[in-house]
Amino acid sequence: MIKWISALALSLGATAVSADGYSTPQALIAPSPFTGVHGLAVDEQGRLLAGSVIGNQIWSVDQANGDASVFIDGPSGQADDIAVGPKGELVWTSFLQGVLRGRVTDDADIVDIASGLPGINSVAFDQKSGRLFASQVFLADALYEFDPTGATEPRKIAEGIGGFNGFEVGKDGMLYGPLWFKGQVAKINPDTGEITVIAEGFAIPAAVNFDSKGALWVADTKAGELVQVNAETGEKGRVVALATSIDNLVIDDQDRIFVSNMADHSITEVNGETGETRVLLSSEASTPGGLKLSKDGKTLYFADIFAMRSVDTETGVVTDHRRMQASDLEYPFAVGLSDKYVLGTSWFTGTVQVFNRADMSTAGMVHGLTAPTDAMVLKDGSLLIAEIATGNLVQASGDSWHDTAPVVSGLQGPVQIIPASDGMLYVTEAAGRISRIDPSDWSTTVVTEGLILPEGLAELPDGNLLVAEAAAGRLTKVNIATGEQTVIVTDLPLGLEAGPGLPPSNIPTGVAVDAAGVIYVSADRNNALYRIAPK
Repeated sequence: MIKWISALALSLGATAVSADGYSTPQALIAPSPFTGVHGLAVDEQGRLLAGSVIGNQIWSVDQANGDASVFIDGPSGQADDIAVGPKGELVWTSFLQGVLRGRVTDDADIVDIASGLPGINSVAFDQKSGRLFASQVFLADALYEFDPTGATEPRKIAEGIGGFNGFEVGKDGMLYGPLWFKGQVAKINPDTGEITVIAEGFAIPAAVNFDSKGALWVADTKAGELVQVNAETGEKGRVVALATSIDNLVIDDQDRIFVSNMADHSITEVNGETGETRVLLSSEASTPGGLKLSKDGKTLYFADIFAMRSVDTETGVVTDHRRMQASDLEYPFAVGLSDKYVLGTSWFTGTVQVFNRADMSTAGMVHGLTAPTDAMVLKDGSLLIAEIATGNLVQASGDSWHDTAPVVSGLQGPVQIIPASDGMLYVTEAAGRISRIDPSDWSTTVVTEGLILPEGLAELPDGNLLVAEAAAGRLTKVNIATGEQTVIVTDLPLGLEAGPGLPPSNIPTGVAVDAAGVIYVSADRNNALYRIAPK
């Protein structure tokens, strides 16, 4: 049996309080900083800065001990990449908001340099001229030059590039970066848009950066490697083995290389001369969302956005089943579970992914959904999918579940859906309700309302419901017969603000309960998984 970690010691500022009958929450997976880590930069003061898209923040990380603190808070702090200008100015890309932002000093106001740019991704300054460049990737595919003051419209340099992700400006004024979708590294003339491939044969190159000697270091996210490349000849040199799901890198003035990993929630220092590595910080969970528990209560599956994972509830050992970029995983925010399948649901990609539970191989994909937030397997083998944007429950059936049709409509932002022992289905609605669905005729009845952003849902051993009220930071018991609400736990680190344009649930709080009444809950404000046992 593992030694449970004190919630008070590890909650990053939140101290949960349990009602009579339940013990103090204990951390099964310890809290950690960030909410997904992406772009990195080292500013003029030597501070290592790390960006988070889902968390809407930029963090400052102590290079000696890995201690991290919020540097720019959300929602304006949302950062996929960060660049430092020749005068010390800071610019970053708010990927999901489509905004390029910046400020000239720590005390200056944050300004929107440009907006209306979905998928604004990588950003870099020419340190000689002060010219500013940024690219769109995944949600678009283009490269622009920007006026750092935002006074003039951006100039499009090129489009249809192939995913010009984490790029840098060379001393020659050319832009060097990976072509994510082509497995190549290229340079682009910022004046003409001419593209020249300088190296290829990468699995998925994610980012590049120059060291002081002019060597170009390439982070290959699918291969999990850091590769040294001669920018003139394309010849490859030292290869440093890292983990898959690398996102970005930065090299400081001492040629120390810092690499971020979205799945490991880590930043690793690499010595380019020796290949030696040192982990500054990491976590066994990156951004845990939806939870589902095996019938024996021993395996807790959780959607970790950048990985699909499970944790042994007795030992605390975490198992990686799938990782972003190293597999066909598509950013799971919620997880479904049946005897045969594990489901991963992503509102970001509009996908429900079906895994064979025995070996976690992909059994099917349902694409083209409208902001799906959860899914479950029905008794006939079809899928029932909650779409928060439409208010529908959609049934997916047929070969590979490709035939979809709404069976319930008019819900007020469905978030999580579960089957219960009474044969009914229950669904949380972001507007504050829990509804009962009769799968025999798809009729709907409101069980209770007035909840504060209800998300995760589970059945208690007595047949009643447990719901996570994310915006209130609490767990509440709901009597399914009367709708009466009883608060069980308060002051949990839940309810991370979604930010502009995102589903209100964003990272849905997951809740699971075993046969003995032990509660498991994910916390999106500090990336922890908590265990709350009955006394």
